[in-house]
Amino acid sequence: MSYWQTFVPINSGRKVAALREKKESQLASLASNPFIERVSPMDSKSAPSSAETTSTRLSSAVKVQPSNSQVRASRDGKLLSFEESLLQGASRLAAIARGEPFESEIHPQVLAEPAVLEIDHFSLWYGKKQTLFDISMNIPKGKVTAIIGPSGCGKSTLIRCVNRMNDLIDDVRTEGDIRLDGVSVFDPTVDVTQIRKRAGMVFQKPNPFPMSIFENVVYPLRIQGIRNRQYLQEQCERCLRAAALWDEVKDHLNQNALQLSGGQQQRLCIARALAGNPEVLLLDEPCSALDPIATNKIEDLIRELAGEYTVVIVTHNMQQAARVSDYTALLYLGRLIEYGPTPDIFSAPRLPETEAYVTGRFG
Repeated sequence: MSYWQTFVPINSGRKVAALREKKESQLASLASNPFIERVSPMDSKSAPSSAETTSTRLSSAVKVQPSNSQVRASRDGKLLSFEESLLQGASRLAAIARGEPFESEIHPQVLAEPAVLEIDHFSLWYGKKQTLFDISMNIPKGKVTAIIGPSGCGKSTLIRCVNRMNDLIDDVRTEGDIRLDGVSVFDPTVDVTQIRKRAGMVFQKPNPFPMSIFENVVYPLRIQGIRNRQYLQEQCERCLRAAALWDEVKDHLNQNALQLSGGQQQRLCIARALAGNPEVLLLDEPCSALDPIATNKIEDLIRELAGEYTVVIVTHNMQQAARVSDYTALLYLGRLIEYGPTPDIFSAPRLPETEAYVTGRFG
């Protein structure tokens, strides 16, 4: 199947009929919108455009007026129809796939926030293969930022660069910079252990150590040389409470952590990360291996941690990103497409590429 076939339905049989019915339904719902202005249908004698040869032509056109609820616009400010937006997004995504440069759309609300983490023209290669392309974005302090995008687009690679987890992989090369509180994480004088303490990470699959719940939580303190039992107990309780796990395990702290459920293990890993008193908490698909009940608990926890901690969550689940995050960034093939307040990204994206992804037309 070609790229276009994955993005625009093929003009044949029932697929065309289904697409026509869907668009007619959309037009009917738009007719009652006060921000929609009817315009004359296209002249039937006019020559068909290239867009008309690849998708079903609408029986009438609509002109969308700017509003908080619905805007489709190109970079030059031209208002686009549903069909035009779809095809323009497909064209530019194909250009990205060919390796052509792409200018990210970053909303001004992001730039107005104080940033704890600054990613500045950052690129990464695994050997000869480039994975990240000139990414620039600031992570607002005390907020939850979600990074979404199709599988393999570089989401996890990007956050693993923040605490230099990619140093553990051979033949990795980077350009650009990542700064934590204004200091480059790649500075030769920086202690990598301290970077990983300040930017704690929780992985996709829960990975508790084969030791007691208590020892799991206080492990970051132990490796710093802290041995005071009372202090360790206080910090264990503090972190387990912060991870919404204390009430479930307070009477079983000497139990092997591997005996906990998957959701409890993941919250234990969050508690362990919090024991290092991080400035940034990096969550790499933290709920993908969990059931819905455990997922809800993790999502509630993320919202509770916001404010005291800066949280960056990588997720393929767009509903989850919409529920838990303040800001959302869309990555595609290693490029930052659009980055802005989560309500805007999901309800009023500025780029057709973003609209196509969040509405499920590709990915």
